[in-house]
Amino acid sequence: MSQTAYRTEKDSMGEMKVPNWALWGASTQRAVENFPISGRGIPAEVVHAFGLLKAACAQVNKDLSKLDPKLADAIIDASNEVAQGKHDKHFVVDVYQTGSGTSSNMNANEVIANIVSQKAGKAIGSKEPAHPNDHVNMGQSSNDTFPAAMHIAAAIAIKQNLKPAALGLHKVLDGQAKDWDQIVKIGRTHLMDATPIRVGQVFSGYAAAVDMWLCNSAKRSFNEMRVNMPIGGTAVGTGINTHVEFGQRVCAALSKATGVNFEEAVNHPESQSAKGSFVQVSGNLKSAAVALSKIANDIRWLGSGPRCGIFELSLPEIQPGSSIMPGKVNPVICESVIQVAARVIANDTAVTYGGFGGVGSIMELNVAMPLIADAIMDSINLLTNVSNVFVDKLLSDLVVNQQRCTDLIDQSLMMVTSLAPKLGYDNAAKLAKQAFTEGKTIRQLVQDQNLMEEKELDTLLDPGAMTRPGVD
Repeated sequence: MSQTAYRTEKDSMGEMKVPNWALWGASTQRAVENFPISGRGIPAEVVHAFGLLKAACAQVNKDLSKLDPKLADAIIDASNEVAQGKHDKHFVVDVYQTGSGTSSNMNANEVIANIVSQKAGKAIGSKEPAHPNDHVNMGQSSNDTFPAAMHIAAAIAIKQNLKPAALGLHKVLDGQAKDWDQIVKIGRTHLMDATPIRVGQVFSGYAAAVDMWLCNSAKRSFNEMRVNMPIGGTAVGTGINTHVEFGQRVCAALSKATGVNFEEAVNHPESQSAKGSFVQVSGNLKSAAVALSKIANDIRWLGSGPRCGIFELSLPEIQPGSSIMPGKVNPVICESVIQVAARVIANDTAVTYGGFGGVGSIMELNVAMPLIADAIMDSINLLTNVSNVFVDKLLSDLVVNQQRCTDLIDQSLMMVTSLAPKLGYDNAAKLAKQAFTEGKTIRQLVQDQNLMEEKELDTLLDPGAMTRPGVD
């Protein structure tokens, strides 16, 4: 079949020319021509979720004796092919489309119907034996299928990808916190020298942040996405033109197919008119991004140098850092993590704006759902991938430069802090300033002035003890 030949199809608005090879139909083609915006379709995960959803809907309509069993099975088979990604190239509607996602829902309906037609030996576009609206979309509306597909895609991605990546990142950081717990380094506040801290304590803070803001955020987000499913609400949340048990049954079928315990919305008007659950999830993802950005930024600072920076850490050398400066190596993975964080924060702004009353959520429907779906899936995928890269390309081969840590502690003026209870704050401050002016360490200056016995000085200036106050 020629790639340039066209067939003529009809929808409720009239005729449209559709490429002969295309599995989509007139409604989809109309949307393709109406929305030449970004050249980017809805996320593949949402397309695959539509396949899962349409299969579940056909199964329920079959069980309810609403759909001929043979036709239902054909729709289920075709929908499963969509769920497996076999027809991704036929999902061609731009992400910046009608805010309800109607065009993408019809894209799914038409592709599935045409797969059925092909397998039945009928012409593509004949709507025989499966009609996109009457059969594939039976008991449904774009207003409940598109957001349901959003829930499905996000829940599966979080369960299968983000949660394992988060746990893997936490495991590595927690292990480093234990392995490096006896190494003492100088602490820093305001980017200035502070009192000592153990490297293990620093990394325990990183591990705790990942646990709180990435691992727990993933858990909370997964639970948000598996519940409050809008399917069954149809047009405005009343369930018009569908069976009263449709939503519950579809959720049960989806749960069986995916291993995710999906639950129907308790209140369909709320579920369809607003997207609070997605705003909540996006906020969770933003919190995780902020935590990762802090960790990556700290590590690149601590690895700065190698001769004129802090260099308490040696980052793995994975690529040349400059096209002009030979031998230069940069903290590229840290920079990648930070850029991802910036994008996730920006995505959260888009989700918040899209879910905002008067902008996206208006009356009985949110009309910014493709935008929200795109931003949410982007954030989930970015955080998943960058967490894995952070572990594989940096953290697994990170090295603590223990001698450098020791040297910097010896030079730190803030070692005087442990002497303040003995000498008084003002006298200790004078010592710090004098030591800086004369280029001496605190220990040298105390010894020069014979301010205390050597044994007491050793006890007070023990950097390890400073990290364990009250422990003998």
